[in-house]
Amino acid sequence: MWKVKSNFMNYRADFIKSIGLDLSEAGFDFLQKYLDLLWEKKDSLNLTSARGKQEIWDRHICDGLVSAALIARSGGDKEIFAADYGAGAGYIGFAIAAVLPAARVSLIESLSKRCMFLEWIIYKAGLKNVKVLNMRADCGLANPSFDFTVERAMGKLENVLEICAKDLKKGGLFIAYQAVEALFDANAVKRGGVKEEPSFVYKLPSEDKLRKLSLFRKY
Repeated sequence: MWKVKSNFMNYRADFIKSIGLDLSEAGFDFLQKYLDLLWEKKDSLNLTSARGKQEIWDRHICDGLVSAALIARSGGDKEIFAADYGAGAGYIGFAIAAVLPAARVSLIESLSKRCMFLEWIIYKAGLKNVKVLNMRADCGLANPSFDFTVERAMGKLENVLEICAKDLKKGGLFIAYQAVEALFDANAVKRGGVKEEPSFVYKLPSEDKLRKLSLFRKY
């Protein structure tokens, strides 16, 4: 487990422990570097409305660590392939890459300027396990390629489930960030060729609001 460097970071250590995650010091250092680089470009690229770095940690990076913890518990110590659909500023995908150095993470983003930012992060941080795909999520790949696909804030689940499930290998897991009260059309699950698994409910630091990861297994 990474060494606590201040009370500010100890706060996150408590959260990381609560989701059952073991974050290496190297992984933590990368997330710190990523945060600094993102903060440097946030205004020119309109990356975030957050008022400070702590808010980015609490609302975005910690959110990514939740799905990373779930993937880690599902065999993430092996070489697995994961995709972050609608990657945006990269919060989710980079958190997965930081936690799981053996993973091969694809950041799928349609906006070219966002892709340039993601490539810049990869270059500045010297990451070897992340690549950027400048494409629309609904374009799809030639063959099912991923063990895990993840989406956050792409839209209603029934509109994105089939898109994010189609590139999963058989037995792969689709992870969708959803409001706890969110409902979805069961027909969308059938069209996606997946079956629903028990969801994971959690709270982010500084929030009382419950959040949920909805999980769907490809058959």
